[in-house]
Order: sequence, then C-alpha cells, then structure tokens
Amino acid sequence: QVQLVESGGGLVQTGGSLRLSCTASGSIYMIKTMGWYRQAPGNQREFVAGITNDGRTNYADSVKGRFIISRENAKNTVSLQMNSLKPEDTAVYYCNSNLRSLLTTFFNDYWGQGTQVTVSL
Repeated sequence: QVQLVESGGGLVQTGGSLRLSCTASGSIYMIKTMGWYRQAPGNQREFVAGITNDGRTNYADSVKGRFIISRENAKNTVSLQMNSLKPEDTAVYYCNSNLRSLLTTFFNDYWGQGTQVTVSL
C-alpha cells in the first residue's frame, strides 16, 4: 500500500502565500517524480509543477516565477511554495508521484486526496 498525504491548503488573500506539502508513505521501492496538479470547478485537472529525483523542475507557464517546488528525497516529501497568489489559483491541489512499490516491477502514478486552496479578492 502506498499513500500520498497532502497538507497546507487554506484561504488566503490575493497576493498572499501558502505552502503545500505532501509525503509519500508505505511500501515504496523507488520514486521517480513528484509534483502537483490542480483542478478548479468545471475545469480539467491541470499540471502545476513537477520535480525529478535529481532535482530537475518543471512549471506550468501560469505559475512560473510565483511557485517553487522542492523535494526531500530522504523523507519522500515534496513541497510547493506558492507566492503572489491570484484568485485564478483557486482550486483543489493534488499531489502526484510516479513511483514503484515493493509489490510491483513497474512504475505507476499515485495521487493524494487533494487539498483546497482558495484565494480571495
């Protein structure tokens, strides 16, 4: 069993900051990538940011320069520092990880339960 548990969502005013964290636990053999996606009401889930196990990062154009993704490999944790937040950043944020569990011989995508981020005017 593998679990991804997020924390850190909440309500913030425009221009404010929030920090999301996600920890993967369970029967993990190896983690390749960790990242964040988000889904606003009526929209499809979209990529926000990702980081590989050697620290390479990738960001959606809409968050470049405002969000910073980081990772602690020893703790199987990924964080997303969100600055200069805008109302359009309001969404449920999901942690994602591409990893191989001890029970399989292949890599698979795992998801957290999601955490709400609301940015008010």
